[in-house]
Amino acid sequence: MLVVRGTKKLLDRVGPITLQPQEASTTRLGDWYATAWFWKPQVALLVSEATLFPVLMPLAPAATLLTRFPDHLARALADQDVPEAFISDELARMSDARLAKTASRSLLGIMNEFTFLAERTGDDAHSAAADLTELGRWLATTPCGPRFKRHISPDRELQASLPWPSASASRR
Repeated sequence: MLVVRGTKKLLDRVGPITLQPQEASTTRLGDWYATAWFWKPQVALLVSEATLFPVLMPLAPAATLLTRFPDHLARALADQDVPEAFISDELARMSDARLAKTASRSLLGIMNEFTFLAERTGDDAHSAAADLTELGRWLATTPCGPRFKRHISPDRELQASLPWPSASASRR
């Protein structure tokens, strides 16, 4: 089960909380924290609780965000040279999705830092032509691991969390 923990501004757009108290995420990348960026067009930022790995995607149509997210995640993971077997397994675990309120102020701080950095990448970051994939790839290299005593950046934390080495990890 996929659990997306949204900020108030995201929950106002996506819909009501659907997570029941006894339910928990079954994905290897844990719960995903999400917020909305009110750019033109609007963007959703989702961050893995386990690795701090960011995924950016169009927010509209907001009602389908949870069903569209797995495809965007698959493309972002493939872009990081994550093995196809891991991606397929992760997507299978996301067959059912639930929405919840945020529960970690530390993750909210990471999302705020990603927001700050993304807003300062240049004038074209807010345009319809902005490349969300490239921006997400750049944000994944942001040093934030020392705060959590991890592998420095989300992309390195993602590689370290894989049960087997990926092609990019073997090149390092």
